[in-house]
Amino acid sequence: MKQSLLGKISNKSAVVGIIGMGYVGLPLMLRFAEAGYKILGLDVDQNKINKLLAGQSYIKHIPSAAIATAVEAGLFDGTTDFSRAGEADALIICVPTPLNKYREPDLSFVLGSIDSIVPYLHSGQIISLESTTYPGTTDEELLPRVESRGLKVGKDIFLTFSPEREDPGNEKFSTRTIPKVCGGVSSACLEIGLALYGAVIDRVVSVSSTRAAEMTKLLENIHRAVNIGLVNELKIVCDAMSIDIREVIDAAATKPFGFTPYYPGPGLGGHCIPIDPFYLTWKAREYGLHTRFIELAGEINTAMPDWVVSKLMDALNERGQSLKGSKILVLGITYKKNVDDMRESPSVELMEKLQKKGAQVQYSDPHVPTFPLMREHHFDLSSVILNTETLLEYDCVLIATNHDAFDYDLIRNHSRLIVDTRGVYRDVFENVIKA
Repeated sequence: MKQSLLGKISNKSAVVGIIGMGYVGLPLMLRFAEAGYKILGLDVDQNKINKLLAGQSYIKHIPSAAIATAVEAGLFDGTTDFSRAGEADALIICVPTPLNKYREPDLSFVLGSIDSIVPYLHSGQIISLESTTYPGTTDEELLPRVESRGLKVGKDIFLTFSPEREDPGNEKFSTRTIPKVCGGVSSACLEIGLALYGAVIDRVVSVSSTRAAEMTKLLENIHRAVNIGLVNELKIVCDAMSIDIREVIDAAATKPFGFTPYYPGPGLGGHCIPIDPFYLTWKAREYGLHTRFIELAGEINTAMPDWVVSKLMDALNERGQSLKGSKILVLGITYKKNVDDMRESPSVELMEKLQKKGAQVQYSDPHVPTFPLMREHHFDLSSVILNTETLLEYDCVLIATNHDAFDYDLIRNHSRLIVDTRGVYRDVFENVIKA
């Protein structure tokens, strides 16, 4: 089985099934199509499938033209019918792994995906999980489900974990050029996983096990979360001492060794950094361990929106205004600049906190014309068009995400008060509060 599957991967006759056509699955689909493989996209959302089959993108930084090219070349087909998983030689799972309301791992999307395809698995397939999760998920959850069909992993069917490393909007790196980590349940699983990803990724890094691969992704994001927590705490300290934290960071970054600059913000956003560390803290408790350092960083980062709101309230108070009843315009509601990705965006949390305190909240974001339906948040709002008249309507403009598309000169010249969480107006002090 191994040699047959390796041969299909080598001669590009292998059909690659990708489960989850989102921020991870869609770029991966395009990369396999670009390399000449046929792809079967599986997703529970029929609207997504319909758009893709029509050659349309629903993610701003992914061009429709690339999707249309794959469709027109006959390299992409999409479906919500998971019984078609049997048509694929490789099945790659790229679905969300959020936290539940108790900040515990929610594997329902992963387990739902694997349970949906198990009845249709057969000899000669490889299954690869890319969704970020705690160490042991592949061995403890996927392996027994796959083998419930009577298939022996490592002999009849193959199982790997290869964590996604997508960075939406990053123009320096692409799916092809970002090195790919891969770990297998067995040496045969790893060999096929390396061949599959090596066919489309410039560099594939092998590790000794799926657990090591799962931990690798967690370490990457814990590293960022902890360092961002550190610099966010230092921002609060520097603010009390009337020191510009960004000036300090830039100065420290001139050291050619031993220092990596991280910058503060209004909180953490995206699907990875606010969530992934808690997958490890949860799993560590199974071993009687408490990840105090990680949890402390999480506490600091989670508290940043409250700190920003307090700075905004203080700024209004100094002008004899109360937050209650004030009109606040939030600039940028995606989790990072120049993308339309709103997952775990601290901007949305800021909007909710301001609204609960009685403020009249609106937003402006060129990447989000209308506030979308979200699982836990909803505002019946559309993006405000920025001009002299609209800016003057608001008591305060809060810069939450610093998109390049904003006209910052216009904003500065026609806003009564600006609270800047992103360091846009570092050298401006009149009517600008650094938060």
